[in-house]
Amino acid sequence: MKIQSERVWLGGGFYPAQLTVEDGKICDVTPGTGSQADNDYGARRIIPGLIDTHAHGAWDYDTNENDPDGLRRWAARLPGEGVTAFCPTTVTDEDATLLAALDNISRVMDEGYTGAQILGIHLEGPFLSQKYRGAQPEKQIRPASLRDFQAFEQAGRGRIVAITLAPEEDAGFALTRYCAQKGIVVSMGHSDASFEQALAAVANGAKNVTHVYNGMAKYVNREPGLLGAALRLDGLYGEVIADGIFVSLVSASHLYRVKNDNDIIMISDSMKAKGCPPGRYLFGGEPMILGEDGATRRENGVLVGSTLQLNRGLYNMVEGAMVPFGAALKSCTLNPARLLGLDHRKGRLARGFDADIVVLEDDYQVNTTFCRGECVFTRTSSPCAPASRAFSG
Repeated sequence: MKIQSERVWLGGGFYPAQLTVEDGKICDVTPGTGSQADNDYGARRIIPGLIDTHAHGAWDYDTNENDPDGLRRWAARLPGEGVTAFCPTTVTDEDATLLAALDNISRVMDEGYTGAQILGIHLEGPFLSQKYRGAQPEKQIRPASLRDFQAFEQAGRGRIVAITLAPEEDAGFALTRYCAQKGIVVSMGHSDASFEQALAAVANGAKNVTHVYNGMAKYVNREPGLLGAALRLDGLYGEVIADGIFVSLVSASHLYRVKNDNDIIMISDSMKAKGCPPGRYLFGGEPMILGEDGATRRENGVLVGSTLQLNRGLYNMVEGAMVPFGAALKSCTLNPARLLGLDHRKGRLARGFDADIVVLEDDYQVNTTFCRGECVFTRTSSPCAPASRAFSG
């Protein structure tokens, strides 16, 4: 199959090009357009598929639920916003609930599904700070425990690829070291860590900061804390919820200006209420309310999570926060791929890479999405056929 456009994202810019796809991979990239294309998208933008490494659910499904149909529904609908790969993210809960949820995700990965590829599980909690737990359920939060984590790991059949923890709750950085040695991304979040504690955690293997600005102390000139570490430390990744609610567009712009643009990860932090009408829903077994602004909150007004579509996040960062398009795009394509050690096959349009391809309109609406060469979403009457192959593994 040959796909072409006058604007294909290559080498940090848009150029006329043709992509040849075979067996789920990009096997050739040819500058310029030709007459033999199977799909000619004219002047529409073609970009790599978006990757969401931190999302709790959507379309009335929560990752903590033991609901294989809900997870399959979520994966099938994500390509409509240009997401071709994601990490279902759990939240602090009772052990029995988490163990069943982790088993559910792993079973779906084994048995197969269609749509966006599940890259692995992101475990957010329960090893967090009570002070900055946010909407995380209070009763289940605890200090880091290698034994507890290994039980979660077994339930997920080794498919946990990232964990959010509070480094000050990890005695001797034992869990941080264990995860780092196994290639599991350790992300610092919901934390009251000092700058020095965050620095020590990075030295022991922590690689990322969960939703920068949220779930941590405010920046103080003499006490920079975890936020100061996120802004200062080279090579430390930092997530940003790109909905303009959890993080103002001014603060988002500041993050992109201060940090190396290779180290920013755009996330949705989406909840089960995404794609649903305003109303009452559950998160971590406790009620939350979806408002007209698209954010979910506890009854006391504490923000819980977003209902952001990631293509809209790209729009917010570029058109609202005035972040250069290339920097914003990297934060939801190549950077998350690099964070997870997948940048040898995801995050770019290049020979040998997975054919995760998104055709984007000028208004940032998704025209067509290919996941590993399969057309899994099309908004118009383009010649793509619907997906027929289920993903597994």
